[in-house]
Amino acid sequence: MRIKICGITTPEDAIAAVAAGADAIGVISCSPESRRNLPDTRVREIFSAVGAGVVRAIVTHTTDPDELQAVCALCPDEIQMSYPFPRSMVPSSIRVVRVISPSMPVPDDCDGGVIVDASMGKGKRYDPAYSVSVRKRAKVPVYLAGGLTPENVSEAVRSICPDGVDVATGVEVSPGVKDHIKIRAFIRAVRDAEASRKKCE
Repeated sequence: MRIKICGITTPEDAIAAVAAGADAIGVISCSPESRRNLPDTRVREIFSAVGAGVVRAIVTHTTDPDELQAVCALCPDEIQMSYPFPRSMVPSSIRVVRVISPSMPVPDDCDGGVIVDASMGKGKRYDPAYSVSVRKRAKVPVYLAGGLTPENVSEAVRSICPDGVDVATGVEVSPGVKDHIKIRAFIRAVRDAEASRKKCE
């Protein structure tokens, strides 16, 4: 199961997340409405701070094609997009993860997976029934986000059986400032739940 620590704003937090066992780190770009939005120089610093084998993701809420191209120029491993762009606008070397929320169908133009997230970094809890329905229908990996914390992620892993989990607010002291103790607790809870969960249908 993939664990992504999202909303990273400093190299130090990225390094701490990877050291704790995170498989992926996420930064936010070209989304000025987000309190975790970063300039290109900081994105490059964070990406440079983590070693090979860690998925480096950019989350963007842009609707501007030129901004999307600027995001691609930062060479992430994957782009997590809230608004649909033609897959042809993203280089084939970059995976595309689509953000979907209740009432939305599973898109067919995402090779990196879908992330079930109605929260958008606000800590709003995921919808269990919708999340399960997406997992059963999707032909790509399904990642769960929204209101996850070290205290509740175990139940989410066991009941939803996602391919991965994504957390930002649940491991923070304040927006963009990670709590390294919470990161370690979150990852430990996921791994323990993953080891003990029953086989998913």
